Amino acid sequence: MGLKCGIIGLPNVGKSTLFNALTQTASARAANYPFCTIEPNIGRIAVPDPRLDPLAQLAQSQETIPTFLDIVDIAGLVRGASKGEGLGNQFLGHIREVEAILHVLRCFEDKDVTHVEGPLDPIRDQGIVETELLLADLESLERRGAEWVKKARGKDPEAEQAVALLASLRPFLESGKPARLFPVSSEEERRTLKKMQLLTSKPVLSIANVAESDVLSGNTWTQTLQQSGSVLLVSAAIESEIASLPLEEQEAYLQEMGLQESGLSRVVREGYALLELITFFTAGPKETRAWTVRKGVKAPEAAGVIHTDFEKGFICAETIGAEDFVAFNGEAGARAAGKARLEGREYQVQDGDIFHFRFNKS
Repeated sequence: MGLKCGIIGLPNVGKSTLFNALTQTASARAANYPFCTIEPNIGRIAVPDPRLDPLAQLAQSQETIPTFLDIVDIAGLVRGASKGEGLGNQFLGHIREVEAILHVLRCFEDKDVTHVEGPLDPIRDQGIVETELLLADLESLERRGAEWVKKARGKDPEAEQAVALLASLRPFLESGKPARLFPVSSEEERRTLKKMQLLTSKPVLSIANVAESDVLSGNTWTQTLQQSGSVLLVSAAIESEIASLPLEEQEAYLQEMGLQESGLSRVVREGYALLELITFFTAGPKETRAWTVRKGVKAPEAAGVIHTDFEKGFICAETIGAEDFVAFNGEAGARAAGKARLEGREYQVQDGDIFHFRFNKS
């Protein structure tokens, strides 16, 4: 689908270290999961899914193909980015191109790694980034507002909707609240807000980069951050060590650290959830494959993810849930147990659906 999560943060918080660990780990697993670097700062990472291998074994597939998430390492931000300070314009431009934000906050002390803002304070750092994004949004609205007013006078319906929304949206942003928290009153307002493409409308996951000793229980800083929302604890030092190990040694290292899985696996999975994505599968002798769609899509659109002809000629979808596929030992067992069904054009795809699409080829 080409959807991207952007890793952002102030300089020297560990975001590039996390990105490099992500791409190194993915590269090490290339024998099992295809991986590519699209550009120097973009990595395409397989989304961990424990359902995939059991499905492939039951389907006796020759190949197993996961679904992917694109992670972008975005240039570091400094105070004043909204006014072009540092790499501000580049930073803000890259954020506009991603659908969700992974905000890395430094929650570890290290006298050898300087902090651009002085003493360690992730709460302050979080506020700096949020303020710069808000200021950039307000500047964008100011710049486009006059054009919307002019078009609205000419009875342009989209411009009229934008002007009406702006009356309440601007003071909301000026109060320091991001656009993603703006209380839309109708579906029409929701669509208008989306078209404005505001930076603060993008969903955000806060990632606390902690020392190795704090990765399980956190520290004072992470506890404070958690009071204002969900925070994912990750140690860039641990992730870099994992990435440097042979694949067969990584699990043993995780167990030694008391971790059930790598922090980067959680980052990718949480990023996937942040984008409100779900997975459906196709399973057969040739391959078992995971596919990505947005929550709420209907069966024909899911078919179109595989091939546009599937959507155009859609007849119905033969469907088995992944849990039933495993519980009844594959397709034949699931059918015998009455767990296979036919779904039509209005069926809303559920996470874990296994599909075989019927369609007209003409």
